[in-house]
Amino acid sequence: MQPARTTTFQQQLFPAADTYTLYEQPLNERMRSLLRLEYLFQAIAKSMVGDTAWDARNAIASMIDVTDQLARADIKGELIKEIERHASLMSGLRNNPGVNQTTLELTLARLEPLLALLRSNACQPGAKLRQQDLITQVRQRLAIPGGVCSFDLPGFHHWLNRAPERRVDQMNDWMEDLRIIEDAVHITLKLVRESAVPHKVAAVSGFYQQNLDSGTACQMVRVIVADGDDAFPEISGGKHRFTVRFLRYTEQCARPQQTAETIRFELQICGL
Repeated sequence: MQPARTTTFQQQLFPAADTYTLYEQPLNERMRSLLRLEYLFQAIAKSMVGDTAWDARNAIASMIDVTDQLARADIKGELIKEIERHASLMSGLRNNPGVNQTTLELTLARLEPLLALLRSNACQPGAKLRQQDLITQVRQRLAIPGGVCSFDLPGFHHWLNRAPERRVDQMNDWMEDLRIIEDAVHITLKLVRESAVPHKVAAVSGFYQQNLDSGTACQMVRVIVADGDDAFPEISGGKHRFTVRFLRYTEQCARPQQTAETIRFELQICGL
């Protein structure tokens, strides 16, 4: 689950509340991988805005995590399959009077060149980073608690204490061949999220369950909860159904317990 906070989302749903928290649960391995990559790219972007050595260190650690994720699975192939599927579905909506054709064509115009780049043999995301000896040394030490201390990696300590502009320029260069994956992850998740129709539902005694339509590819469940309820959802699911249990921490250091109250929340079932 990936929480995100907002102060403006769906004001009509919880008119008395000021803030809400969004939780997302992927329902297949492809979505799980893409959400993890999105999280890492967001961490890189946030860290690269900062100008301290700690910001640069966090950015490098997240870049390494991205390349490790790409090495563990055929992310490029999975993205090609997912974008091809989206493009095929959208092409079938051409001339459909219920669809905004301008928006549709703009979306297809983004998908087609993205697919061409991903299919290219020249597309080797993460290659620049993997070729850097300094990054290899950092990767080897990251698994050790405190393993990237200055006395362990004086070369990395030297790099971290360069002028912020020099560090950012080099990190942007290392990120260059990862941008295609970042863009593909962004547009894929955007389309999946926008496929949902929000519903207001209630979890009686903190429990909600729903069967899934076997004819629809449900890829992600999104739950939006008012912070005033002071509860968080534990979401689990598969191809046929999903459940949401709302938990609360009742005592410090104790395991959270399912609430006995009814929790009203917004539910979004995403799938194309």
